Amino acid sequence: MMNFVKVLMILSFACFTVTVTGQSVFGKWKTIDDRTGKPKGIINIYEKNGLMYGFVEDILEKGKENAKCIKCDGELKDKPVVGMEIITAAKENDDGEWKGKRLFDPEQAMTFRCKIWLNPDNPNELKVRGYLAFIYRTQTWLRVEG
Repeated sequence: MMNFVKVLMILSFACFTVTVTGQSVFGKWKTIDDRTGKPKGIINIYEKNGLMYGFVEDILEKGKENAKCIKCDGELKDKPVVGMEIITAAKENDDGEWKGKRLFDPEQAMTFRCKIWLNPDNPNELKVRGYLAFIYRTQTWLRVEG
């Protein structure tokens, strides 16, 4: 009986560990404007061929639901923001951070280098940092369940 209890405790601990450490950067994230604190949109982040990609799944700002990329040039000019790829081919480092050369902001029509990682204190928060030369801005995005 004692061995059964030990095995049960070990299995329970193992399941808990997998649940806690099994959080992923992939899934749906609610973007929060770091200046206003208001939700802006839902980004769907997924993996393809070992790289990270993300697209705008929904816009949450009132009146901007059907926004188009009016400041964009080339093939993105006047295209709908919903469905637009904003994270392209970021690579994972050994420390769990993802880095890439394309984090696109359709509102400003600007492309940034990026670093993306889960908040080590809260795996339901994604830290998204955009770099332009030596200047950077970091936003905290919130995991969307389901």
